[in-house]
Amino acid sequence: MAYSIPVLDSLIDEFRKMPSVGQKSAERMAFYVLGLTDGEAKILSNAILEAHDRIHRCKICCNLTGDEVCAVCQSAERDRSTVCVVESPRDVLAFERTHEYHGLYHVLHGAISPMNGVGPDDLTVKELLARLQDGAVEEVIMATNPTVEGEATAMYVSRLLKPLGVRVTRLAYGVPVGADLEYADEVTLTRALAGRSLL
Repeated sequence: MAYSIPVLDSLIDEFRKMPSVGQKSAERMAFYVLGLTDGEAKILSNAILEAHDRIHRCKICCNLTGDEVCAVCQSAERDRSTVCVVESPRDVLAFERTHEYHGLYHVLHGAISPMNGVGPDDLTVKELLARLQDGAVEEVIMATNPTVEGEATAMYVSRLLKPLGVRVTRLAYGVPVGADLEYADEVTLTRALAGRSLL
């Protein structure tokens, strides 16, 4: 008979539902939680419940926020003529870490993926189109991931934006710093060539 504690198994199963978490990682997290004091466990559970209760989508850009409108959309220092379209709130954090982009964002919350049952209506495309109606935005940067789904989403959205007269650009993708060219795939090398710049 296999050793089993149903309550522990249930906790491990919940951790396994998280993206990119396998059995071993789920077990580590479960045993970490079991090693917490009662006070630490309450702090963790309260943090989860509070985040779940208070964090929602910004009514303008659909990024996550604790307020009605996120800090980026509220900021008077941001360039309001440019909107960078990304797949997830994590992508916004990645751009903000660069300190190079000073425009606004729009978070789609996914990418078109018929295989996974995700269509345009499951994303925040309608909200993006509504934002662009007043003509204040001059450029939309499509910063979806360089995957089949990300490319399909970028193409779909850019086709919808064309009649609005907005300039639509795509991120240049290329060879990562420190990588060897021999290991780069054809698509990456093609993008690197297309996005080349003067030295």
